[in-house]
Amino acid sequence: MQLLDGKAISSQIKSEIKVEVENWVASGGKKPHLAAILVGQDGASETYVASKIRSCEEIGFTSTLLKFDATISEAELLQAVESLNNNPDVDGFIVQLPLPKHISENTVMEAVDPKKDVDGFHPINVGRMCKGLPAYISATPFGILEMLTREGIETSGKHCVVIGRSQIVGLPMSILMQRNDYPGNCTVTITHSKTPNLKEVCQTADILIAALGRPEFVTADYVKEGAVVIDVGISRVEDASKKSGFAIKGDVNFADVAPKSSFITPVPGGVGLMTICGLLTNTLKAARKEVYS
Repeated sequence: MQLLDGKAISSQIKSEIKVEVENWVASGGKKPHLAAILVGQDGASETYVASKIRSCEEIGFTSTLLKFDATISEAELLQAVESLNNNPDVDGFIVQLPLPKHISENTVMEAVDPKKDVDGFHPINVGRMCKGLPAYISATPFGILEMLTREGIETSGKHCVVIGRSQIVGLPMSILMQRNDYPGNCTVTITHSKTPNLKEVCQTADILIAALGRPEFVTADYVKEGAVVIDVGISRVEDASKKSGFAIKGDVNFADVAPKSSFITPVPGGVGLMTICGLLTNTLKAARKEVYS
């Protein structure tokens, strides 16, 4: 069993981006500028956005955080989105999810200018990805692809099973893993809550990507010997033995599954750390106008 170490790989990517930014600015380019909109006081969202801002500072980006109370109306939030769309100094921005229930996430996502949609959630960017055109690949799929690439894991001809069909992870991963490229050229099966023989399907996977949001759902009997296991899940589970009162768990029971796997991502310390690298990479692309001229 070999660990896919998100901490080490993300640190390497950040160092590479920092050098690219220095060279870009030295040659007369503008410092990339990433903005974030945060609505309400969701603890996980606040932590994640703070981490993004910190990463921006580390690699030489400019960053802006716009914070709004959870009572903000949808119309007011759309005005904030439009102001960032029209701000020439902002290269890319994200609207941190989840949003309060009275605001439509789809409406807000579709209001983001595709040229600045560094989360890769806008239908135009999703469509460009599906067609194999230059696009901002959403952060979590980007992170998974980087892990596979940097560890040199063979994907061609393999059976990849994705558990979960979310528009943010499951769906794009299924598309990316079947494309005629590396990583890719897999035969892909996408499974979900209505898949009747889920365990049996998972047992056939050479590469298993768990993104269903249920802590420690995948146990050893779901995994065949030598499989590559990618755990996208991240959940807070009550744990009285921890100072914080909770433990961070993935969708995979790590202790149970790790001995059977050839490669596996830990939680924490795996895919989660890679997602910020995807965001930073997309923002640098936006600053350089590599996707949209």
